[in-house]
Amino acid sequence: MIDKALPWILLFAAILLEVAGITAMKLSRGFSELLPSLAVPVFYVFSALAVILVLKRLDLSMAYAIWSGVGTALAAMIGMAYFREPLTLFKMASLALVILGVIGLSLAARQTN
Repeated sequence: MIDKALPWILLFAAILLEVAGITAMKLSRGFSELLPSLAVPVFYVFSALAVILVLKRLDLSMAYAIWSGVGTALAAMIGMAYFREPLTLFKMASLALVILGVIGLSLAARQTN
């Protein structure tokens, strides 16, 4: 059970680390704030390491689609909630399409395995 769950746990961790990296990048204010600036490469390196381990077990197309798609959706939600970016109908529809694409690629990968 743990053996099958580990790639998914690592993928979830990679997504959170990547989103933390992009959030730290925004908080760094163009790398003028020290702590967030130092956090950016740390988060991205650990995110990449987690994805590298994930790719030993999961298909590239599915893992990358989930990593980038879910990361994009989470980053957009953080932008709207924390950084007060505008929430528009077009933005919501676009995020829904990203999520549908991730679901579609996940389903396609399951059909081939």
